[in-house]
Amino acid sequence: MLGLILFGGFAFFLVLGLPVGFGLALASVAAIFYKGFPIALFGQRMFTAVDSFPLMAIPLFMLAGSLMGHGGITRRIINFTLSFVGNVRGSLGHVVSLSGVIMGGISGSGVADVAALGSVMIPEMKDRKYDAGFSAALVACSGSIGLIVPPSIAIIIYGVATQSSIGDLFMAAIAPGVLIGLGFLAYSYYFARKKGYPKEGKVSHQEKCRRFKDASWALMMPIIIIGGIRMGIFTPTEGGAVVSVYALFVGMFVYKEITLAKIPRICMEAAIATAVISAIIASTSLFGWLLTSEQIPQYLAGKILSLTDNKYVLLLLINVMLLIVGMFIDSGPAILLLTPILGPVASSLGIDPVQFGLVMVINLTIGLLTPPVGTAMYVAANISGVPALKLTKSFVPFWMIMIAVLMLVTFVPAFTTWAS
Repeated sequence: MLGLILFGGFAFFLVLGLPVGFGLALASVAAIFYKGFPIALFGQRMFTAVDSFPLMAIPLFMLAGSLMGHGGITRRIINFTLSFVGNVRGSLGHVVSLSGVIMGGISGSGVADVAALGSVMIPEMKDRKYDAGFSAALVACSGSIGLIVPPSIAIIIYGVATQSSIGDLFMAAIAPGVLIGLGFLAYSYYFARKKGYPKEGKVSHQEKCRRFKDASWALMMPIIIIGGIRMGIFTPTEGGAVVSVYALFVGMFVYKEITLAKIPRICMEAAIATAVISAIIASTSLFGWLLTSEQIPQYLAGKILSLTDNKYVLLLLINVMLLIVGMFIDSGPAILLLTPILGPVASSLGIDPVQFGLVMVINLTIGLLTPPVGTAMYVAANISGVPALKLTKSFVPFWMIMIAVLMLVTFVPAFTTWAS
């Protein structure tokens, strides 16, 4: 009965249009009253959930992403990538794919990268007569790579939820993220040749060097994050602080696009984004605790395992479940809700926690790009002016590329566990 109250209440509040965090919290309150638990449990469990040192990485990386957008870093990354693919047909599409991978290594937020890329690239592609659906789909999918490549916020949440090494998760995420980006490049080239899209023109070696020098400060950010964490110089949380200070320094004193007057707005943007994620983490923790108190995750895990004893069939079932969940719930709450249920199943199948973390994150990233709750899809649709439902056909090739990489991650453990 408790499970029905929790999941039924959550679904009811989602249908009403409440934000995910509020829906989880209200469903949990109903369950608390039903079980007769003291109402103080509500505040105690939610506070405990966010009282975590590793979770401090989230506001810090959010701040770094906001500083990146206001400090001119995004524009310089785009100019830099254009200098190398300008002589390739459909070069603006390649710029989007490459920039998505590079920017993902800085901000950690897929939706933020979609907004940053889209605001710059979609108008440019529109001016050059690129197909509107293709442009929006490419921007949405390339920007969403930020949810996969380090310092992914989703990976940090998974690492905290499972007590896994965030450094190992970051290293494991590099290959899938880059491979997805290369897949988008290949499809962009095919589509550009098919449609006869123009080249932007060859850039001289001297100009390439100038753009590289101009973007070098921005390109150092992913190296600082990954290198510093991997070599043990700082933790992921400390890495967020380091890269935020670095982004502020570059934006104020190197590129000189951040002024003192802009800093309150930058901090407010980061604070609002952090508050949304923190509310979801806190309410999901309470929701999960109530589920665990009734041993519902263990029951569901047992039911999943009873369906078949074939490891590969179970892995396919888990992928299908995650893809469906990702269509309705954003990555953060989905990871926190499903990890207690699917984690034991993965463990019983002998799946490394790092590998399983990437399986979850890639599945839920695809969910960002699928209706009815595809946040990244709606951001790109809003910028491009194309209705989201009309974009679905344009997304299909990109979904196929991401699913192909997902299958590689799922069935070839060495692809993600090499760094563990």
